Amino acid sequence: MQKETPTLPLIGGIAAAIGASICCAGPLVLLMLGIGGSWVSGLTAFEPYRPIFIGVVAVMLAWAGWQLYRPIARCPEGSVCALPATRRRYRQIFWGVLFIATVLVASPYWIPLIV
Repeated sequence: MQKETPTLPLIGGIAAAIGASICCAGPLVLLMLGIGGSWVSGLTAFEPYRPIFIGVVAVMLAWAGWQLYRPIARCPEGSVCALPATRRRYRQIFWGVLFIATVLVASPYWIPLIV
């Protein structure tokens, strides 16, 4: 039985979204947790790498979406992607991860509204 799941691109997508938002949402989250210090402002050094992380987010989530929404005919018989219940669960996880990634990537736009 061949195991084909979109787990790697989902994990990669959320990790890249965290990387894309670390310059903006990172200091806010740390301050909300009561962690402060001058080193927190050093997280803004990641700002130049933000477009790279956003590109990785887009590629990883597009890859996961392709794996989830491709025709079942392309799934080998007996593989995980051919089981309807598993596909439905992964699709729900995919949309949750997509929402979280969008919130994190868009953090420079919504953080000023709450701070």
